[in-house]
Amino acid sequence: MHIKRFKDARPYDAPNHFGCYGLRLQGFEDGGPTNQWVGFSQFLPGGGAGPDATPFEKIYVVLEGEISIEWDGNTEVLRPLDSCTIPSGLVRRIENKSNHVCKMLVVIPYPPEA
Repeated sequence: MHIKRFKDARPYDAPNHFGCYGLRLQGFEDGGPTNQWVGFSQFLPGGGAGPDATPFEKIYVVLEGEISIEWDGNTEVLRPLDSCTIPSGLVRRIENKSNHVCKMLVVIPYPPEA
C-alpha cells in the first residue's frame, strides 16, 4: 500500500503543453505504482497541448471544466467524468476553450527502460 497526500504532490513540466500546471499524484517513487503514473493537470482558459503523439497510450479523465480534443479531423469536448483512451502514435491536440479551469487526471505508463 502506498498513500500519497495531495499536499505532497510535486509539479512536473509536460512537454509541448501550454497554460498547464501538472502535479504528479503517484509514480516515480519508492513503493509507488510499478507500471504507470498518475498526473493531475490543470489547464487554464486557452491552455492545452500538442499537436503531438506519444509512443504509448494514455488515459484522460476530466474532473472539472471541459477540454476539447482534436484528432484525425475529429473534435470532441470532454466534460466532468468523461474520459478517453488515446492510442499510442495518435496525433492529438487538446485545448481548454472555456473560461474556466479544466482539471483532469492523466494515467500514463512508465517509459520503456533503456
